[in-house]
Amino acid sequence: MDMRHRFLIYPKATSTENMTTPTPTIRKAVFGDGSAIFQRIKSHPNELVPRPLSDILLNIDRFLVAEYNGEIVGTAAWSVLPELDPKRNPSIEIQSVSVRQDFQGQGLGRRLVEAAMDRVMEYRPDQIIVLTFTPPFFAKLGFVPVSKETLMYKLYQGCVNCTRYDSPFTCPEVAMAYYPRDHQPGASS
Repeated sequence: MDMRHRFLIYPKATSTENMTTPTPTIRKAVFGDGSAIFQRIKSHPNELVPRPLSDILLNIDRFLVAEYNGEIVGTAAWSVLPELDPKRNPSIEIQSVSVRQDFQGQGLGRRLVEAAMDRVMEYRPDQIIVLTFTPPFFAKLGFVPVSKETLMYKLYQGCVNCTRYDSPFTCPEVAMAYYPRDHQPGASS
């Protein structure tokens, strides 16, 4: 499934079954969203890696937010991961996916992740990765489980500083990857 150009505009959903369900608008984050993003991430202490407000503001251009009636009810972000092999493009990690509890189960998380994937596809990554406690959610979006050993740059960059687990390999998060159609493992370039 080619993700390029699927979600260039992030309009409100228009399905008739959602007529009574509030539908937030997904947009690029701005500096004024920093505190709300911080609180949204902080509201999921067991699922998300905490991020200081300064980090959020330094990376505000890599955040999307879901807004409803002036409130931030969801977030998603991404990070570019280094690649040492000059024949490969860097990977991108989707991170900080958070949806306020009263908006969960309505497709907002999916919309946020799809919008983030669309934004990063213009960079032509070899893969988009996640480390997640909810593999079924990401599997529905085309992600497949991968060995953490294949993501050593991610583990070194972020997981090595984790205070929750003594090793990235004892962490229960599942590593998953999405491969754009033109970057399938084993495909000729």
